[in-house]
Formats: sequence, C-alpha cells, structure tokens
Amino acid sequence: MKIFLPLVLCGGLFACQPAITTHNNANTASAPGNLICYDTALYNIIDSNAPVRIIADSLTWSEGPLWLEKQQKLLFSDVPENKIFEWTESNGKQLYLSPSGFTGSNAGAFRETGSNGLLLDAEGHLVLCQHGDRRIATMNAPIDAPASSFTTIANQYNGKKFSSPNDCVLSSSGEYYFTDPPYGLKKMDEDPLKETAWNGVYKIKKDGTVLLLTDSITKPNGIALFPGEKRLLIANSDPEKPNWYVWDIEGDSLKNGKIFYSAADHPADWKGLPDGCKIDSKGNTIASGPGGVYFFNSTGKILGILRLANACSNIALSGNERTLFVTNHTQVLRIQMKP
Repeated sequence: MKIFLPLVLCGGLFACQPAITTHNNANTASAPGNLICYDTALYNIIDSNAPVRIIADSLTWSEGPLWLEKQQKLLFSDVPENKIFEWTESNGKQLYLSPSGFTGSNAGAFRETGSNGLLLDAEGHLVLCQHGDRRIATMNAPIDAPASSFTTIANQYNGKKFSSPNDCVLSSSGEYYFTDPPYGLKKMDEDPLKETAWNGVYKIKKDGTVLLLTDSITKPNGIALFPGEKRLLIANSDPEKPNWYVWDIEGDSLKNGKIFYSAADHPADWKGLPDGCKIDSKGNTIASGPGGVYFFNSTGKILGILRLANACSNIALSGNERTLFVTNHTQVLRIQMKP
C-alpha cells in the first residue's frame, strides 16, 4: 500500500511528495517525508516517488553513517551511548562496537562521549572522530572483527588538545580534513576542559603534521570535498549562522571563503541545523540541515528539500550512489535515489 502525503508549497515554488511505502519486514518501516522541489534538476538525483524507509530506531542520537560496499553494511554512531551499530538487509540493526569514542573512566565530565563521523582510510581501516577521547583515531582491528582498540592519528594542535572532533574526510592523497566543534564537552565553549579559544577546521598531513585551516567558523560540523578536490564544503551548526561555506583549496591553505548556501530564513519550527554532508560524483551536494535533507547543485543552487519531522544529523551514499542513508535523530532512514 502506498500512502501519499499532501502537497507542500514553499517560497511560492512548487512541490512534490514521495510515496511512503508500508513494509511488513521488521527491518524496514514507513517514515514520513515530503519532497519539496525548487528546481526540476532535483529529479536527476532523486525520484519524485522515492520511498522513505526506517531501517533502524531506538537510538539516542544517530550520527556518522558509513556505507561499507564490500560488506553491504551500514555503520553508524550513537554518540551519547558511546556505541557504533551496524545494519544489514538480512539482520537489521546490531551492536558493532562499544565503546566507540571514549576509553577513559570519567565519562560524566563530557556531554557526549562516543564516536561521531566515521570513514575508511586508504587501506580499508575504520577511522573515527572520537568525542570522549578527543581525537581522530584508527581502529586496531579488521573491519569485520571490530575491537575497541585504537591508534591516535591526531589529538592536538600546537600542544592544545582538540575539543571533540566531529566529522572528517580523506583526500585521495591521504590527507585528512576535519572539524572540531565543542559538542562533546559538557559546557561546550565554556567548558574548563576546552583548550582552544576557537572551534577549528584542521588538516592532517601524511607526515602527521596538523594544520589549522580556519578558526572563523563558529560551530564547524559537516565537511566534504568536491570532485577534483579543489574546493572544500563546511557546514556551520550555529543557529545564529546556519550556513554552508565553501573554500578554494590552495596547497595547505583555504582561500576565497564564501557562503555556499544560508538557511537563515528557514521556518522556526524546522528542526535541525547544517550538519553532515556528502558530495556525489557529479558535484551535487546532499546535506542534513534545518527541516530535513537539502539537495544542491555544484554552484550552491538549492534544488529541493526532503522534509523530515525530526532533526537529521548526517547522510551517506551507497557505492553506486543509488541509495541514501540518513541519520535522523533516534532513527536511520533509507531512501532510494535516481537509478
């Protein structure tokens, strides 16, 4: 049975609604969503009848989805619970790794302790942004046999400890770009454990050198490289400046920074802020933001929004870019993209 939602109008433009399909499979259930269309180029990315399915729930705050193509498996963090879960079509949600982001003993000193962003290095090892341990680290175990043993890639800049690394992307040359907002710290910017006067965006060079790329973003969060790796996109999860920014990459520096898109005028009842984002092979940006999932072309023109009732934190794409996974507060969603 297909249930169609009512049309939604936005900004005087037109909208369409995806079909929401009800499933009897215990691993998939229907989820509410409206596809708001601003430009018909949206339909080159996602079909107007795309079903939105809940594939995992009962989470505290889902984050950092990572699709493992070889294993046909999705990993995702539950940040407050200090755990990573996995999802497969056959087995649904199962615990993958615990602890995932904090291996110490004073968890009460932190607001969030777990892993956040997840990615694979060039050798296929799991790399984690760890809030509690305040570092970028590699898991010392095969991806198919996880264990809570980690090697630090970086945990400080000029002797100052990171606050709570949030999201990270790896370049083809083996350099990491990552964001470091204060969300893991109990009092965030005012926390006595915070060692930097800024919230930074950093680069880790292949030799381990850590460079501060910018300290001008108030709450840097999601981060992604455009195809060709000449431009870097960074989301700012600040309600006063809910923007995505884009920079040109010139060697070890960022140049010509500007607003890629601002969601400052979003309706007050739309939950969420600019957060995790991915850029597909054609340069289209898919990003979690106020009210749902945003779709942009490579120049920052908004094509549409998949409206969701709950705040979404991040997204992942399957290897063939035909499936979109969304961490949506206590749930994880799956949406079929344009074939």
